[in-house]
Amino acid sequence: MTVAQPDVSVIIGAYEAMPYLIECLSSVEVQTIDPERIEVIAVDDGSTDGTGEYLEEFAERASMHVLVIRQENSGGPSGPRNVGLGKATGRYVFFLDADDRLGPEALERMVDMADRAGTDVVLGKVEGVNRSAPKSMWGKTVERTDVFSSNIKFTLSAQKLFRRELLDRHGMRFDESLFTGEDALFTMEAYLRADGVSVVADHTCYYLVGRDDGKHVTKSGSYTLRFDSARALTNLIAEHVPAGGRRDQLMVRPFLVTLLPQFGPKYLTDSEEIRRHKFELAKPLMDAYWTEGVAQRLKVHERLRLHLVAEQRPELLLDVVKFVKAKKQAAALLEKKGRRVYLAYPHFRDRAAGIPDSVYLAEPREARDFPGYREGGVDTFVRRAVRKARRVLASREVRQAA
Repeated sequence: MTVAQPDVSVIIGAYEAMPYLIECLSSVEVQTIDPERIEVIAVDDGSTDGTGEYLEEFAERASMHVLVIRQENSGGPSGPRNVGLGKATGRYVFFLDADDRLGPEALERMVDMADRAGTDVVLGKVEGVNRSAPKSMWGKTVERTDVFSSNIKFTLSAQKLFRRELLDRHGMRFDESLFTGEDALFTMEAYLRADGVSVVADHTCYYLVGRDDGKHVTKSGSYTLRFDSARALTNLIAEHVPAGGRRDQLMVRPFLVTLLPQFGPKYLTDSEEIRRHKFELAKPLMDAYWTEGVAQRLKVHERLRLHLVAEQRPELLLDVVKFVKAKKQAAALLEKKGRRVYLAYPHFRDRAAGIPDSVYLAEPREARDFPGYREGGVDTFVRRAVRKARRVLASREVRQAA
């Protein structure tokens, strides 16, 4: 008897997951997709709280095929996911964390979307339960997009539907040397290699659950792990995307989400030794990937802090971080008949500091919040066109004179 290939392999890495695992598995059991179209591969990563035993009980009674693997603790989520991925036989794989849960129609809707659109990655709408969840990418359902045409770069968790053939073709696995950000690296690579990405925004597919015991939080460890994660992600982006606007667009994510928090309120309580070390760790990343194109895509206070990191100016950064932590609104200075808005964060036009005005110049999306701002529009376009025409004419006159 030939067993039909399942549509989706649900891979669950579980460590000390009780009692959250009960609802997690229940959410798999009640999926509207036919149970014969699912296989569950659950990897108990050395739990001591009954997680492994509960997985085995579930496997005995579940209506879909369930494979339980029990192993010694690996120290992070990458190992169990890779073990599960090595056993998967489904056309698609979905990584489900053992303390989270699926929406009832999640798998059916995501598989249908991938089949209909022919895309390699499908994002299902995520909601947070006792914790925050990404929001900016769920505006509408989109059958086909990519990482450059949407906000999907701001959701790099592994809880997506991936076409297994894509992962196998490129030998994609989670980096077991990283203890934070391993899912961001995996998911960004999938986005970059994918033949299209879909977004299911009209049904909550995934509930991101905040645990009362705090064990859902990414292994915190040393702040150096965050720099390891940022280094891996920036290097991956640089490997796949040539220098220029498209690379800058993606680099916003590691700079804003991974690096910038290291120079936020926590920085004020860091020792002098840790502050110096953070600047040392940041320097090669700033030297390699901090560009005007990245800077222009940030808000003024974000850009200012990272500019000071890039320039190795820790003595100025403290004042800015204190200002930001106090949640003060920087005074707005309107110039050029309201077409430019400068936000006067600390050291603005301070000769001793020598920070360029451009660092404090609000981009239109930020400047629009200030009364009196007049967006560029036609006048700016006309002025640029006139300047270009003058340059062309001058060049012709030089050639004719020669």
